[in-house]
Amino acid sequence: MSRDPSLYRPCVGVCLFNQKGRVWLGRRYGQTGPHSWQFPQGGLDEGESHEFGALRELWEETGITIAHLSPLGQIDDWLYYDYPPGVAPKKGRLYAGQKQRWFAYRFHGGPEHVNLTTHGSQEFSEWKWAKLEKTPDKVIPFKRNVYERLTHEFAQFAIR
Repeated sequence: MSRDPSLYRPCVGVCLFNQKGRVWLGRRYGQTGPHSWQFPQGGLDEGESHEFGALRELWEETGITIAHLSPLGQIDDWLYYDYPPGVAPKKGRLYAGQKQRWFAYRFHGGPEHVNLTTHGSQEFSEWKWAKLEKTPDKVIPFKRNVYERLTHEFAQFAIR
């Protein structure tokens, strides 16, 4: 499928793996139900690199700092999803959806290093560790194709 990249909001995301190979999932604040979970992600600020933006978003949404991380890998392609009819972006101009760059990190901290109220408005109400291959079923359906790609690309970091 051919897309015009200018119609998509540039964003970044982080797959955070613990020592057992599980991934960090947060429940979107104010949402319930089986599809209210996702990885830390958000928009790039003007002029910031993809990796810096990913680490900033991770800190803003989880309180986790680079002191407790080691890099595992990244996906160099933009991953796209479209907003379904009736879903409008929260910020900025109207976009058709998001284009995202994704990074994987190993988390070496403990639960005491997670703080969901670190920065501004709270993104997540709770969090848990989950199996990577189960995550596409836990996200809102219009993001599922991105999570299926993440499951494939980052499978090597999910220690079994």
